[in-house]
Amino acid sequence: MHSVGLARCRSAILIFTMLISVLCLMAAFAVAQVTSSQPAQGQVPAALNGAQPQSSSQIPSGQGTTTPQPATENSAAQQSSTPPTAQQPTTQEPTAEDPNTVGPPANDESGMFVFKQQVEEVVLQATVVDDSRRLVSNLAKNDFLVYEDGSQQPITSFRKEDVPVAVGIVIDNSGSMRDKRDKVNQAVLNLIRAINPQDQIFVVNFSRNPYLDQDFTSDINLLDRALKQVSTQGSTALYDAIVASAIHLNNNTKFDKKVLLVVTDGQDNMSQQTLQEATRRLQQNNGPTVYAIGLMGGGPQAPGRQALQSLADATGGTAFFPDTLDQVNTISRDIARDIRNQYAIAYKPRNPDTKHQYQSIRVEARAPGYGRLTVRTRTGMYGSQSPAQTAN
Repeated sequence: MHSVGLARCRSAILIFTMLISVLCLMAAFAVAQVTSSQPAQGQVPAALNGAQPQSSSQIPSGQGTTTPQPATENSAAQQSSTPPTAQQPTTQEPTAEDPNTVGPPANDESGMFVFKQQVEEVVLQATVVDDSRRLVSNLAKNDFLVYEDGSQQPITSFRKEDVPVAVGIVIDNSGSMRDKRDKVNQAVLNLIRAINPQDQIFVVNFSRNPYLDQDFTSDINLLDRALKQVSTQGSTALYDAIVASAIHLNNNTKFDKKVLLVVTDGQDNMSQQTLQEATRRLQQNNGPTVYAIGLMGGGPQAPGRQALQSLADATGGTAFFPDTLDQVNTISRDIARDIRNQYAIAYKPRNPDTKHQYQSIRVEARAPGYGRLTVRTRTGMYGSQSPAQTAN
C-alpha cells in the first residue's frame, strides 16, 4: 500500500509540473504577440544615436526654465510627419535636346522631388551676385565655368528652378541666449514661411548636447513648438551640433539640396569635434550649405565670429553678424531669398576613385550686360567615403 501511495504521489507531482510548464509557455507566447503588435516608441534616427543628439521632450523645472531630457519623439510629430528616407543618386538618361541638361526634378511615388543626377556626379548649389550684392538669377548654363583643382570641368547638369530643400535649424540654447530667443524664433518662423512650402525642416536646440526637438516636417505649428523648447543652459557645443545635424540631414532626406541655418551668440567651449572636423564633414559631396547668424556683438574680433564665417564660406553660404536683434528678421528673409534663387550645377570629378583626397572647387560666371559677378559655392570637397564620415 505504501508503494502504491508513493507512486500516485509522484504521478500527481509530474502532472502538476507539466501543467505549470504549459501555462508558462502560453503566457510567454501571449506577451510576445502583444509586444510585436505595438509600434516602436522612442526610436532615434541612426545619425543621432549614442553621443549624437536625441529626440527630446522638455520638462519644466521649478525655476520657470526648461531642461532638455532625452525621451521619445513628439507624438504629434510622429502623426504629422514621417522623415524621408535616404536615397542613393540615380543615373540620369540624356535628353534628345541636350545630353548635358536635365529638366525639372521628377516626382517619385511619394510625391517628393528628386534630382536625377549621374553616378559620381558632384552637385554644387551656387548663388550669384553682382557688384552691388544683388542676386542674379537669370543666367544660363553657358554663363558658368567650373574648376576642380584649377582644371576646368564640363558641366553635366544645370538647373535653376526653385525646388524643395531639406533644412536643419540649429539654434544655440545656452544661458546667454535666454533674452534673445523670442526674436530669433520669430525670425526663423518668418524664414520658414518665405521658403518653398514643400521644404522639409527639422529643429535642433543645443547647449552642452544637441537635441532633435522636431524631425523633418513642413508643419509650421510643430516647428514653432520645437523652437520654444528653450532650456538656456550654460555650455556651447557648436561643432558637435553641426556635425550631428549634417549627418542627420544627409541620412534622412531624399532632397539633394540641403541647408543648415546656425544661430549662436558665442564661441564653442564644449565640443568633442573641432572646427576642422566640422568643416570636413560639411564638405562631403552634396553636403549642406551653411547660413550662420552670429549674435556676438563686439565687432570683427568677437569670439566665435571667425569660426562661423569659415563654416559658411567653405560651403557656399553666408555668415551674418547683426548689430542688434531687430536686424535678425531682415536677415532671415535675405537667407530665404538666397535659398530660393540658387543654381544647381553638376560635373563629374576628375578622379572619382580618390575617396579621401580634398579637391578645391571654383565656379565663375560671366554674362553680357553684367560687370563682375561673384559666385558663392563650396570651396572644396572630400570624397564620399572620407575618414571624417567614417569616424562619425
